Amino acid sequence: NGSVRFQDHNRVKDGDATRHPEFAIARWAVDHLTPGDRARATVYTSGEHCPMCAAAHAWVGLGRVVYAASSAQLTQWLVEWHAPLPPVAGLPIATVAPGVPVDGPAPELTEEMKTLYAKAFRT
Repeated sequence: NGSVRFQDHNRVKDGDATRHPEFAIARWAVDHLTPGDRARATVYTSGEHCPMCAAAHAWVGLGRVVYAASSAQLTQWLVEWHAPLPPVAGLPIATVAPGVPVDGPAPELTEEMKTLYAKAFRT
């Protein structure tokens, strides 16, 4: 219906590397949405889900994902900035959860996303 039902932000700097907003969305959805509502939901994120979050998304039966920057783009930027790479491979959502419809990345947002990520990761 176009309404925002849940929003969050990354909390990994609190010391728990699993505190991704996409994982929190999956947990929230199980507690607050019917299976049908989860399947019809669209999740919008700035970055493509990591494998952990993509799996959680699929396991709880959430619908479409729309993201601005891909895992491949983030990895490329981290290498460019000589920043540490994540301990888990950045697999595409479609590889981890092939049944989940995915739209992204959004080329018109690439520079904006790179600037946003640079503030968080650039060394």
